[in-house]
Amino acid sequence: MTDTDRYESAVAEKDSEHVAEFESHEKGLIGFLHSNLHKYPFLVPLIVIIVAIVAFGLINPNFWRVGTLSLILQQVGIVGILGIAQGLVIITAGIDLSVGAILVFITVIMGQFSFRYGIPAEISIVIGLAAGAAMGFANGWMVARLRLPPFIVTLGTWQIILAANFIYSRNETIRSQDIEAQASALHFWGAIFRVGDARVTYGVVAFLILVLIFAYILSNTAWGRHVYAVGDDKEAAELAGVNTDRVLIQVYTIAGLLCGVAAWVAIGRFGAISPGASTGVQGNIQSITAVVIGGISLF
Repeated sequence: MTDTDRYESAVAEKDSEHVAEFESHEKGLIGFLHSNLHKYPFLVPLIVIIVAIVAFGLINPNFWRVGTLSLILQQVGIVGILGIAQGLVIITAGIDLSVGAILVFITVIMGQFSFRYGIPAEISIVIGLAAGAAMGFANGWMVARLRLPPFIVTLGTWQIILAANFIYSRNETIRSQDIEAQASALHFWGAIFRVGDARVTYGVVAFLILVLIFAYILSNTAWGRHVYAVGDDKEAAELAGVNTDRVLIQVYTIAGLLCGVAAWVAIGRFGAISPGASTGVQGNIQSITAVVIGGISLF
């Protein structure tokens, strides 16, 4: 046997000992869950919530009563509208930490304009919605024009708006009875109607309508595709002819307007107007959680 034959024989034996191996995947239920949880990360918090709901129902059967579930739905309406606002911003690869503060401040603006200045409630509502849009515009302008990180911008405006809220309101709470007697339009979304045994508020209806509207806009309009394009790759979107600065400003402005709508719904839901409402702090986390569970990626 020549040296060449011996070399080729040795190489063949070595190759036969190192056959390519592929990672074995788990089969059955565990493998299915493992694969899908990696593919769809939002399923993790969703499963946790479902497990929690089942656990609460087993601990206290009253949890499953229609009345209890309808009360939860009423609260979800407020967080859901904030979630729509937050979702628009997150789709553009940003984040808005000021949504909760804007909501609380707008409730104060609507209440103070109605009671301190004697302006009709309907006009106060319009002023409040405009103020929410203006706050959102300020966020968007700083992000788009000044090229500041959305996290830093909205973290700052969150604290500024909360401070302005307490200074302007003088920490005065407006009672539900006074609102009902003098500015009943502020309670519009809190009106209740029955669907079988369930008690549903107009605020829940507003939330569902907004979900349908923005689902259609994001899926079926050029503007919706531009929003996604800005979030996917801003530079590529600019090269494709998208005015990314304008889209960002529009998104943050609409988010502020939606916070104003959520504020109006919150007044109807809770009755009174309190500058110290916990939504000013918790609303941010709640809205981000709603977005993640809804399937929008933070990254």
